[in-house]
Amino acid sequence: MSEVRPVQSYTPEEILSFDRIKRAMTSRVLDQIEILWQGKEPINAEVIGKIITDEWQKVKESVRSSPAAREAFRKYLERTVAEQIDKIMKDGQSELESLGVVEKSL
Repeated sequence: MSEVRPVQSYTPEEILSFDRIKRAMTSRVLDQIEILWQGKEPINAEVIGKIITDEWQKVKESVRSSPAAREAFRKYLERTVAEQIDKIMKDGQSELESLGVVEKSL
């Protein structure tokens, strides 16, 4: 792989859904393979696999750094944490009630 391409970030629109990710990845992988090939002999499966793997890492980094992904993760965390807190409070509620904790404050 002789030519090094600058890392091109994925746009928020490209990472909204799996089908868009697949289209964007496919286009970028094909572009990279064509640059490497430049009319020479075919590129082997190992090189193609490496290009795909590298591109998948770029997709994941783009998704992780997107504001929409952070917001979705925050909502997931809020639900998960609330469910776990509710469960632990339910399990220990009678003990805390015996120590004077009431259901709701005034």
